[in-house]
Amino acid sequence: MKKLVIFDLDGTLLDTLGDLAASTNHALKHFGYKEHDYEAYRYFTGDGITKLIERALPPDARYEEKITQVRAEFISYYQAHKTELTHPYPGICDLLNTLHHEGIMLAVASNKFHEATRELIHFYFENGTFDVVLGQRQDRPTKPHPAIVNEILEITETEKEYALYVGDSEIDMQTAINSGIESVGVTWGFRPRSELETNGANHIVCHPTEILDLIKQC
Repeated sequence: MKKLVIFDLDGTLLDTLGDLAASTNHALKHFGYKEHDYEAYRYFTGDGITKLIERALPPDARYEEKITQVRAEFISYYQAHKTELTHPYPGICDLLNTLHHEGIMLAVASNKFHEATRELIHFYFENGTFDVVLGQRQDRPTKPHPAIVNEILEITETEKEYALYVGDSEIDMQTAINSGIESVGVTWGFRPRSELETNGANHIVCHPTEILDLIKQC
């Protein structure tokens, strides 16, 4: 059976933090709220846009109507500017090209909303690189619920023992655990190595080439 590598998007394949921060700060400013420093967004992200907005808002504004309003402004701005500060992490394109040419199936499982996930993958990576690209959809639970990973396994007809999940955060490591597949934590993303260790990463890598070595060992 062919092997499958499932990647998180933000903080794993792409450094999107600059555009996420700029878009959220734009939305906050639009409604008269205080903006945040770039580094604060490392811990606001990961659970989808709604949670990002909720965390960025002051406590007295964290109610459904206001979150929905700010979220809509964020999405409008982000969709127009999402490639201005975003870029693939060093070595990622080479890794993906090598895996693809070696016949390993590739997928993306992101908590970023589905439309933006697909558009970013199309913008930064060659067509046909990924077999499945899924973002967050309103009718599906977000990670760390295993639904998105299970859907990818079903689409690709892959057994869990042939799959590897790669991500940069607690949410990603918990997603792998909940899905029953082996995990790889990457240290170049939004969260520190200690978070990966605490949340049960099976492997931790500091450069994309190390993922190649892991796959060859499996």
